[in-house]
Amino acid sequence: MRDLQLSLNQTQRVRLQAALQQLQDLASQAAGSSSVTIADTIPVNNEDGILKGHGTSELDGQVVATLCGVVERVNKLVYVRALRARYKPEVGDIIVGRVIEIAPKRWRLEINFSQDAVLMLSSMNLPDGIQRRRTAVDELNMRTIFEENDVVCAEVRGFQHDGSLHLQARSQKYGKLERGQLLTVPAYLVKRRKQHFHHLEQYCVDLILGCNGFIWVGEHLETGENNMLEDREKRPETSKSNMIHEEQEQTFTPLEVRQHICRIANAVRLLAALGFILTVESIVDTAEASASSNIEIKDMLGPEFYVQTVEREVQRRILLSRKRV
Repeated sequence: MRDLQLSLNQTQRVRLQAALQQLQDLASQAAGSSSVTIADTIPVNNEDGILKGHGTSELDGQVVATLCGVVERVNKLVYVRALRARYKPEVGDIIVGRVIEIAPKRWRLEINFSQDAVLMLSSMNLPDGIQRRRTAVDELNMRTIFEENDVVCAEVRGFQHDGSLHLQARSQKYGKLERGQLLTVPAYLVKRRKQHFHHLEQYCVDLILGCNGFIWVGEHLETGENNMLEDREKRPETSKSNMIHEEQEQTFTPLEVRQHICRIANAVRLLAALGFILTVESIVDTAEASASSNIEIKDMLGPEFYVQTVEREVQRRILLSRKRV
């Protein structure tokens, strides 16, 4: 858990220290003997055919840990999962990145990795939605699709022979992200799950938890907006002033939605600062708790709500431990 630089009063400081101590006790009880440090022996009960995975090594006939973390087992495979680690891309990861360069037939994206990622024009779903061979005209029009500093959602395609990381965006759910906020958190706080796209209907907000630690919180946009534009073009009776007015409405985010975006974004910032794993459930619960307690959006990052969030997390983990028993 990170050190928080907060102006706490005496009561808040005592409450926070007590809650943090409870969290440490609960974490140690849950981890038990599965947590190891460097050079600790990993018990394998003299099993045959044990496969030594990441973070393990053999020394004098015993399996020892070469990392600090938690011992994980998958059938015969034994490995150590580091509690805090940098982002390591895997094929199929949903990531959020920012365009930093437009090169011939490709965009270069910053994705919070040791090297930039590449999104090829051939791996991109064109705006017209037609599957066809990319032409020289498409290459000339690349800047109309993405330009520098645009935020893009894509999927990890894999590493090429030259060591570069390639992305793909061959679906309507991928592409340019607008009308929202991009947040950066440690990548180890975002676990790989089946679903990383979340539509929060009660807030009319889209939440994308990128495996690389980039999180997008923005207004929910229907994928059928292109069809609406096509239908509007087919209506000759629509005046130019009406079309301009409708376009302005499409690019305008209502005040209530903007407030929801800020509340969800502050919930993400708060949980990340506390070092809690980021899930859609924890983020929504934190946002709802702030709203039910009449906490202003700007006060969500204040000391009192920090302490309340830690205390709620203690109660949640106590209930989980009781259910397991």
